[in-house]
Amino acid sequence: RKLFFDTHALVCLLEENGFTTQQSEVIVSALVKIMNTNLEMIYMDMVTKVQQEIALQQVMSHIGGVKKDMIILEKSEFSALRSENEKIKLELQQIKKQVMDEITKVRADNKLNLNLEKSRVKELVSFGVVRQSCPDSVFFRIHAQQDRALTQTDRKIDTEVADLKTMLESHKLDNIKYLAGSVFTCLTVALGFYRLWI
Repeated sequence: RKLFFDTHALVCLLEENGFTTQQSEVIVSALVKIMNTNLEMIYMDMVTKVQQEIALQQVMSHIGGVKKDMIILEKSEFSALRSENEKIKLELQQIKKQVMDEITKVRADNKLNLNLEKSRVKELVSFGVVRQSCPDSVFFRIHAQQDRALTQTDRKIDTEVADLKTMLESHKLDNIKYLAGSVFTCLTVALGFYRLWI
């Protein structure tokens, strides 16, 4: 172990300032012992280069393991999101098909009702006898009843079509919300992975 000062020069300096040779050597040996004790305490707290390299390799291996885990998690998370999106697409297609079937059914029912009303009107018109035998007020009453029935049927058709449109719009809005949430979740996960790697 090297000393950081010249012990002989210190002994000579002490002798020049009035100390005896024996006193000067005792003071210098005491200083050397104090310095050696202090250096031993400092060396006990210090780490060698080999130990530092081992610790660095252990930290790097832990970081590598975390990166592998994050890659696996990212792949599984994205695959889960993809499968969830596929399920939602299938559900949307099924709902769309159901709505289209309902619209077709309502249209067919309304066409049938209109055709029935038209056939009734034609029958009344074709029977001129009814008009001739009935006074005008009775004919007009029958005609007014038919007009009311037609307007009620038209209103029913309009309300059912409006209900179906409202239901379709609400499903669209729900799907847009879910897709937006999925996109933000994917972005959050990707940014988290990106931040961990950097």
